[in-house]
Amino acid sequence: MRATDPILQSGVQMALRTRQEVWLVDEEAATPEAVALVVTDRFDDRGAQVLRTLQVRGFTRVVLIAGELEDTEILTAVEGGVCAVARRADTTPDVLVRLIKAASAGEGALPPDLLGRLLNRVSRLQRHVLEPRGLHLAGITNRETEVLRLVASGLSTKEIADKLCYSQRTVKSILHDVTNRFQLRNRSHAVAYALREGLI
Repeated sequence: MRATDPILQSGVQMALRTRQEVWLVDEEAATPEAVALVVTDRFDDRGAQVLRTLQVRGFTRVVLIAGELEDTEILTAVEGGVCAVARRADTTPDVLVRLIKAASAGEGALPPDLLGRLLNRVSRLQRHVLEPRGLHLAGITNRETEVLRLVASGLSTKEIADKLCYSQRTVKSILHDVTNRFQLRNRSHAVAYALREGLI
C-alpha cells in the first residue's frame, strides 16, 4: 500500500487491519501477485510516478483511491496499470475490500460516471485520432486485420496477394510487421493472437 502522505497511509492501514478478508503486507515484502493499493488526494505527477514504479516492479493489480480525477488522469491511471478506481469520498472499508478482491480476481471496477467518461474518451480517441490513420485501439491497421483474416481462412501468401491486389512481398511485410510488433513467433501464432484478442 502506498499513500501520498502519512495520515492517508495510517488511516487506510487501520481500516484494513481489522478486515479478515484481506491480508495487509509491507510494501517491501509484497510480491507482484499482490494487489497494490495507491491512495492520494489528487492524482498528479507524483501519483503517476508511483504507478510507473509499481509497473517496473511487476505489479499488474493496482487499486487507485483518489480525491479527484480528471478524464485525462483516468487514462493515465489505466495506462499505469490501474484496474480499479474509487473516489476517496465514496470509499469505506467495505468498498476498499470489494475493490481489492475484484483486482485480485483480475476484474476491473470504476464508478459509473468515471466509466462513462472513460468510454467516451476512448471512443473519441478511436474516431478522431486512430481511424483517420487506419488504426484501431489494438494497434493494428485495417490492412493488417484483412491479411490476418485471410491467413486464418487458410489462404497462401500468393492467394492473399492476388485477392487484395498486393505484391507477395507486401503481404509478407505486413505479416512480419505484426509478428514483430506483438512479439509473435510465426503466422499461426499471429492468427491465434488476433483471434484471442478479438482483432479478427
